[in-house]
Amino acid sequence: MNIPIEPTASCAQTLDRNDPLAPFRDRFHLLPDTIYMDGNSLGLLSKEAEASLLATLETWKKRGVNGWFEGDGAWLDSAGQIGGLSAGMMGAAPDQVVHSATVTVNIHALLASFYQPRDRRVKILADELNFPTDIYALKGQLAIRGRSVAEDLVFAPSTDGRTLDEDTIAAMFTDEIAVAWLPSVLYRSGQLLDMAYLTRQAHARGILIGFDCCHSAGIVPHELDRWGVDFAVWCGYKYLNSGPGGSAFLYVNRRHFAREPVLTGWFGNRRETMFDMSHEFEAGSGAGRWQISSPGILGSSTLRGSLALINEAGIDNIRAKSLAMTGYLMALLDEHLAGPPYDFKVGTPREARRRGGHVAVERAVAAGGVCDALIARGVVPDFRPPNVIRICPSPLYGTFDEIWQTVTHLKAIIAGGEHLAAR
Repeated sequence: MNIPIEPTASCAQTLDRNDPLAPFRDRFHLLPDTIYMDGNSLGLLSKEAEASLLATLETWKKRGVNGWFEGDGAWLDSAGQIGGLSAGMMGAAPDQVVHSATVTVNIHALLASFYQPRDRRVKILADELNFPTDIYALKGQLAIRGRSVAEDLVFAPSTDGRTLDEDTIAAMFTDEIAVAWLPSVLYRSGQLLDMAYLTRQAHARGILIGFDCCHSAGIVPHELDRWGVDFAVWCGYKYLNSGPGGSAFLYVNRRHFAREPVLTGWFGNRRETMFDMSHEFEAGSGAGRWQISSPGILGSSTLRGSLALINEAGIDNIRAKSLAMTGYLMALLDEHLAGPPYDFKVGTPREARRRGGHVAVERAVAAGGVCDALIARGVVPDFRPPNVIRICPSPLYGTFDEIWQTVTHLKAIIAGGEHLAAR
């Protein structure tokens, strides 16, 4: 979208009139009388996702157990098929992606294989702004091996509590680091890290590197293969719109396909021998060998429809609109809400190459009250203590006019003191 961004209502109208993704809005079940700005937490239900779930129910109803083996969408192959649907937007070959388990389970499954401390290389490098579940998993992997969390889990620091500096991280890639585990996009501030640069720097020092791509999958184009990333995970329920608690994905670069999985399970076994019921595990091909359990067929079925819709829209088109939407939101905040009595700040990097799909709107006082007041007015963002309101306009079903309305609500909330009366 090459229309100049201006902090006006007329700009929103122009952007909406010229939006090539506008027709996709009608393919979602929108919440009545609601401005939905929380797609980075839970995406809305598309009609395609609903249809694929209903089709799976129909298969169950008519075929029973034979649904595992019959038809183009046989459930036995669904994890690989769904993984393949997401591979293109992640810059990966289909056999390097599998739809499996949950994010935290996949972190454990991958780190169990890729974190192999030996000699001086015994430490894991993470960052102090990462989402808690990632850190819990890293600590668990250290504990399993009898390592000291205090000594062997190294945190890259943040100087401002919002963002990370890639050069600072790279300087910590010492010969004591075995594995680096980092977010693609920081969940609070929305900063997008330079994954290509970090991967080059890690590999130059003999370090394996993996990424949690939960806040970038489906909103930012990736080139995992070209960048040389060793392994990664991402969820399905945010920008991929798979539904609440939807299962996740894992990626393994093909140069690691000979590596043996450590947390093994029946569904990671070779398809040719899995029904022999042998107690000897035979690792399957590709990323599929890191599966542990049978996929939840009903829960994952929505992804057939939702990923098809995303691929139809095109990840590059989605990214272009997302950048325009977040850029417009930041321009409105700067123009209308930066000074007293509003005092809102943008905690997300301004540069397009450094931001993901949401904007961290900060307010030093009563930010939680502001968030509650927005919800009372029918605007749905989310809140991260102590002072961050995350606002995420979704490119597939959101509009620029809704962004204008959201900022108008923020202004009215402060002017009327509604944030002080909220819980």
